[in-house]
Parts: sequence; C-alpha cells; structure tokens
Amino acid sequence: AYSCMRVHNGSNSEAPEPHPIGRHIMTISKARIVIACAATLALPLAACADPQAAPTGAATTSAPGATPSSVPAYDVSDIPTVDEIAALVPTDVKARGTLRNGASADYAPAEFLGDDSQTAQGYDVDITRALAKVMGLSEGTTTHAEFPTIIPALGTKFDVGISSFTITSEREQQANLVSYVEVGSAFGVAKGNPKNFDPTNPCGKTIGLQTGTAQEDYARELSEKCVAAGQDKITIMPHDLQTDITTKVIGGQYDATFADSTVIGYTASVSGGQIEQVGDVIESAPQGVAINKDDAQLTAAVQQAMQYLMDGGYLADILARYGAQDAALTSAQLNPATNE
Repeated sequence: AYSCMRVHNGSNSEAPEPHPIGRHIMTISKARIVIACAATLALPLAACADPQAAPTGAATTSAPGATPSSVPAYDVSDIPTVDEIAALVPTDVKARGTLRNGASADYAPAEFLGDDSQTAQGYDVDITRALAKVMGLSEGTTTHAEFPTIIPALGTKFDVGISSFTITSEREQQANLVSYVEVGSAFGVAKGNPKNFDPTNPCGKTIGLQTGTAQEDYARELSEKCVAAGQDKITIMPHDLQTDITTKVIGGQYDATFADSTVIGYTASVSGGQIEQVGDVIESAPQGVAINKDDAQLTAAVQQAMQYLMDGGYLADILARYGAQDAALTSAQLNPATNE
C-alpha cells in the first residue's frame, strides 16, 4: 500500500501536476514495481528484467561514451572479518569459502559487464565482495543470470541475489530481503531535449525501456490512459540492454528512456552528457539483498554484515565510486515491506 507520487527533491513537498495523464506516478526501480494514479487509476504493477542471454553486447555500442566503463574493483582488504558474524555463516557456505551472488549484469552502475564483456562490475558486485570479507569468506563472486531466475536459484546455484531488487511484500513472500540502498526513477533524454519530451505528458512519444521491467508495464498502462483521454498512444520500445536504448535516444530514434535514477545519472556520466535527466526523480523505494526464504542462518549473517558495512562507512564508500552515495541506507532491515 503506497501513496501516490511525491517527487524526491530533498523535501516532501507535493509535485505540481500539470497534466492529468502524468500525475501521481510512483515508480520503484528494477524490481520493479509501479503504482500510477491518474484520475481514479491505482494500479500496482510488478515485473522483472528478463534478458534472454548473457549480455554479450553490453560493451558494444555506436554511441560515443554510452558504454559502461570499467571501474577497478573496490579494495576490500582493509575491511575486517567480524568473528561473531562469521560464526553465523552456514557450514556449507563456510566450507566453500565463497559467497555466490546472482545478478543480471545489464544495469549500470549497479551491475554491468566491464570492458572485456565478461567481468561483472558495479556497486552490487563490490558489495558482494565486501559482505564476504566481513563474513570471513575468501571471496564473493557475481555470476550473470536472467533476472527472473535469480530468486528461484537461491540456496542452490546462488547464496544471495544482489541485483537491484526493489523490496515489495510480494517479493518478500519469495525470499528474505535485507535493505541496503534506496533508489528512485527518472526519465533520460538526449542532450538539450531536442524532442521536447515532457515527463508529465508522454502521450504520443517513443520511449525505450528494459524488457520486463515495471517501467515497461507502467508505460503500457499509461499508454492506454492516453488513448482513453483522446491522445496518441505511447510507442514502447523494449530492449534487453540499457546501452542499446541509450544509443537510440542519443541518435534521435527514441524520445526518452525511463530507468532507475542511478542508471540515468550514470548513463549521463559515461555518455559525456549526451544523455541527461529530464524532470524530477520519482519517489524512491528500498532495494534489498535476496536470500533463500528458508535460510535463517545465512539471512542473519548477511543482515549483520550489511549493517557492519553501513556503520563503518564502507557501503557509502562503495556507492560513492559510482556516484550513488546518496542511495546508501543506514539500517539493514529484514523484510521491511512486510513490517510496515
């Protein structure tokens, strides 16, 4: 149960509502749930990114600077192992010595493939390694997986899913979720907004979105409202990779893209300003580390390790390397949506 949209601009003031179609939008990152309230509309939507294969094209694009750039791995050597937390780690994980993370590596700056098109990078990748260090494990690894397959593989193929999972009560029925960041959503356009895209009235516009995300679901519902209001439908262009969308926006084929605010901000940076945010960041929501619902022992270890990273400033340091330090939370809560 969420309220309608308030822009996230450093205050809790209500945003102006200049257009009946674009009013009262609440979008919550790659978990990806949206609640839109247009007139009497109140539609909770949830979806997941669904790349069909490992994103081998993630580091190939014709748009200069649009490709995520390799970032050196965060140095976790100075992060101490906490014995009391290490004692909580399940025997099989401890014996393996590795914390195995599954992530859909197509969502910079949280998780993406580096210059070699093979090595997973991003703040979620660094956080996995930092958690492993606190838990007394030799390493934390991140393997690309199609987004919808990650939670079902927890406890078998993966120990954790750290892949921009927005925390919802529905998702908490599938896995335990430990909060660590809070992220909003935003529209991105080509430099100078040459298509005159108005985020409060996207009717008749062409918007590039990642396949299977809640942003895609929201756009389809909003397009229906446009038509019902006598306006042109939204042309929705889904892609598996955000980099492909960026190329289309820069090239003028699409009017805008819609994604996590961190994604838009990072894309603006690596594109050399060829992509820029338009409009406010829409109200944010927490994202969490997913752990098998039946693994109370690993859940406790991850929650305490994440709190340690928060308290020691390590989480903020990791996020700062990707320009996302403001997303850091200070309390690692377990299943906060259920507890609201």
